[in-house]
Order: sequence, then structure tokens, then C-alpha cells
Amino acid sequence: MSSQIVNATRMTPTEAAPETTAFWPRDLVSIRDLSPQEVRAVLDLASLIKQRPADFRGALAGKQMVLFFEKPSLRTRLTFEAGMASLGGVSFFVDQTASHLGARESLSDIAHNLERWVNVLVLRTFDHATVETMAAHACIPVINALSDVEHPCQALADYFTLQERFGDLRKISVAYVGDGNNVAHSLLLTCAHLGSTIRMATPQGYEPAAQVVADAREIARETGARIELGCDPEAAVRGADAVYTDTWTSMGQERQVAERMAAFAPYQINEDLMHGAADHAVFMHCLPAHRGAEVTDAVIDSPRAVVFDQAENRMHVQKAILVLLLGGGMSRFPGRNAHA
Repeated sequence: MSSQIVNATRMTPTEAAPETTAFWPRDLVSIRDLSPQEVRAVLDLASLIKQRPADFRGALAGKQMVLFFEKPSLRTRLTFEAGMASLGGVSFFVDQTASHLGARESLSDIAHNLERWVNVLVLRTFDHATVETMAAHACIPVINALSDVEHPCQALADYFTLQERFGDLRKISVAYVGDGNNVAHSLLLTCAHLGSTIRMATPQGYEPAAQVVADAREIARETGARIELGCDPEAAVRGADAVYTDTWTSMGQERQVAERMAAFAPYQINEDLMHGAADHAVFMHCLPAHRGAEVTDAVIDSPRAVVFDQAENRMHVQKAILVLLLGGGMSRFPGRNAHA
């Protein structure tokens, strides 16, 4: 599939992109929904869209996207909305921060309403099961824009950023230092699909979920990826091409702030820790960053930081995802249900 998108540069992108949807899964709930070839296809198409945005301006004309967000957002909301607008489609935002999805009516009823009005559903939720349930019932594509288990769009944008910087992702290593959270899960799975190397250092009791690790290792057996888990941040960072961290306390964990600050204090990304990485190493963070906690100002404001490249690339990657899910004009109502 990846080669199809690469070859598509020889024709107009609006002609080439729909062809890819014949192989594309119906939803993006998890990186586990994708094959290694499909992960590479996202990155290839994102690169094409970023280089030639004018060629895609009408790619999703007439398409409608709705975003339901139970959590506050800056990057996720605006990159989806700006991306959809640049593709010719329209967006609707529903603020669910005051009342979670499913509180007023069942998720299945919501899904069956939405599938009759719009073309794609984007969810930012606390509970991953909410995304899974909506995908199971909706006959339109469902995109996970963050849940407590995964953040697939972020990880895809992160590896797209690394591909722009370093080229062959099979030759680079990422050190992830901090909480084994939803971002860590999606990084593990994306790394596994791409045949790359990741070394994670997390405090005891804050490791990534065992099932996600097992799934990543199973994928890695096919692709040759290397996955190393431990508790020593210096060992993880040593010689790495990229050093990545995330907030120590995610939304919904506010009561654990004091406990987490104590547990994660040795895992701060500072200049001393960065000295152990390769000379060309970059610093990565999905943002928002808590300066002075998981990362110091000296690191995040240094020339090594690519955090705003990551933020920009969220839009390009999400545009690629939308084109792959919607660009083929495939009939979806009444639709097949890949998650049923």
C-alpha cells in the first residue's frame, strides 16, 4: 500500500489518494487497527499533502466531520478543524467537558444518529471503551483523537516528524522517559509497525500496559523492531536519536499530583540527561508541557526541541487519515461494521 502512495506522485494526488481506501480499515481507534504497510502509507501521504497542499484543496468537498471532546484541547481540535477546512470539508464541534458521552443517551443511539448526518466522527474521551463502542455501532469512520489507552494521531505525527528529520526510521532509536500512558502506548505500537527502536524508562508501577507491550512485541517479530523497557532514564537515553517525554499527570489524574511528582522527579528531561543522547538528538513532547516538571526550559527552548514541528505535523497526518478514510467515496450507509 505504501508503494501505491509513493507512485501516486506521478499523477494528481486527488486521483491517487482514493485508490488507497480500498485497503484502509474503517476506523482508527487504535494503532493496532493498522498494518505496518498502512502506517507507512499514512506517513507517505502526509508527506505528499504537506508538500503539495493545493492539490488536495477539494479532496473532501462536501464531507462533514463532527468532533465530540470530553477533554480540553488546543492542538487536537484546531489541527483537525484546520485540516478538514483545507481539504474542502466542514467541521462541527460538540463540547462534552460538562457531560460525558453516554450520560444523556446511549452511545449506540448517538452513533446511529450521527451516521445519518455526517461522514466522520472524531472522539476525545476519558474511557477508551467509549471510542470502541461508537465505532462498533456507527456506520461512518470513527477516529480516536485521544483516550485513556491510546493517542494514535499523536504517535503517527511524531514518527512523521522523525522521518522528516532522519529519513529511514528503521535506523533510529527513540528514548521515552516518563509515564507509561496513552502516548507511550501508541508510540510503542507505531515503533513496532515501522521496524524502529524504542527504549522506555518508567518508574516502577507506572509501566505501559502489559497487553499493549505484548501486542507491540508481536508486531515487532514481523518487522524487526526493537522494544526495550526498564526503569533507568540514563540507560534509555544513551545514544538515542530522539528523547521523548510527556506530562507526569494526565487529565483525570489530578488527585495523584503529589504522588506522581515524587515518583517521577528522577525522570525529568534536563540538560544533564540530554548529554547522554546522540549529539544530533532531538527533544520531543506532545504538549502541553509542564515546564520545570517533566522538562526544563533549557531543553524545551533549545534548538534540539522539535515540539512545534510535532504540533504542525498533527495537521498533515490527520489530513492524510481523513483522506484515506473518506477520499474513496465508498458507500458507508447502511455500512459494514469492522468492530462488530
